[in-house]
Amino acid sequence: MRQAPSLAILAALGLSLAACDDFTKPARADRAPFPQALATTPAAAPPAASTAAAMASTAPGASETPTPAPSLGAPAAAPPDALASATPSANPPPATSTLAAAPSADPRVKLIEASGASPGAAAKPSGPLLVKFEVLLDRAHFSPGTIDGRRGSNLRRAIAAFETARGMTVDGKPGAPLLRALESADGAPITQDYAIGAEDEKGPFVGTLPIGFQKLAALKYLGYSTPLEGLAEKFHMSQALLRALNPKADFTKVATTILVVRPGDGALAAPVAKIEVDKAGNQVRALDGGGRILAAYPATVGSTERPAPSGQWAVKTVVRNPDYSYDPKRLTFGDKSMGALRIAPGPNNPVGSTWIALTTPTYGIHGSPDPAQVGKSASHGCVRLTNWDAAALGRSVAKGTPVVFLGVTTKS
Repeated sequence: MRQAPSLAILAALGLSLAACDDFTKPARADRAPFPQALATTPAAAPPAASTAAAMASTAPGASETPTPAPSLGAPAAAPPDALASATPSANPPPATSTLAAAPSADPRVKLIEASGASPGAAAKPSGPLLVKFEVLLDRAHFSPGTIDGRRGSNLRRAIAAFETARGMTVDGKPGAPLLRALESADGAPITQDYAIGAEDEKGPFVGTLPIGFQKLAALKYLGYSTPLEGLAEKFHMSQALLRALNPKADFTKVATTILVVRPGDGALAAPVAKIEVDKAGNQVRALDGGGRILAAYPATVGSTERPAPSGQWAVKTVVRNPDYSYDPKRLTFGDKSMGALRIAPGPNNPVGSTWIALTTPTYGIHGSPDPAQVGKSASHGCVRLTNWDAAALGRSVAKGTPVVFLGVTTKS
């Protein structure tokens, strides 16, 4: 069980979250997941599939109800970067809904549900089959990040971590042996029909997010930009994939039925005994007491200019719905003439919807306002996950859980 300090204690003390990310979230540039998604053609077949070092070698290097709380402060040796403070909210983060047991009734989903991998080495996986791999990996706790039906470094790292954990040959490729291993442990449908509920439309939605801390600080809540963004994050999907699967849907209307994937709920099979932060491999791994990998998540881990810490630390506390404090005395970027600013909580807050504070002052593991950029762009020292992966890890750790930083950051 996670040992959580009481809300009263946290509110009284406040939390120091420095050395984290500047926030200049651009308009999302989601690419189409695959041409004419699930139109009429059957899925093509992918190639055949195959240690920590092997996992890192499969991918190139990679990229924070609001009540302000007093900062604990930081020692003189703390990095001069953005200072964030977090306070707990009475409202828990939105949870993925209970998913139906049956696949979607939409006839197009057969391209996903029935897609299979060929042992042919020359074949490449299609978009529908890649969606299947991504969903199965997500449910097995080897997160590919955003489910988008595309190949990329996050998918490659997730596959390599799964292969390592299962004692398979590690090549990071979505092939037939991998699909057999995933399906042998998980025969549930990949897709489902979902009726948009009142909670999905509740908001508040902020529209186009302004750029810069000063403008963000004027908002009372850093909610989703649109219902589409909230629904995509709820099901761990890219907005482009969600739109492609529902080209005529009105995402702003309650009771609209949409086609979505069936992601995992993040609940791990055993307590997390140790967290590994792989700076070179851009991945966070949760290990059990025997050193086995329980979960792996794509991560943005610092940069060459503002690297993440080294060595072993521990989880100090977990805060849901944190706010973010910009302190011009503790940063190396931005317009210091703005003075101190507080940015309200919400999924589009600079540290997302979960903050896992570490015992090294001012550092933490946290969510992200832009899941598509996790593992691909540099950060200002902290460890950035998707909001859903950060929430899952936060629910699974206890105060004092060791956090070990491995390797060297290569992303500038």
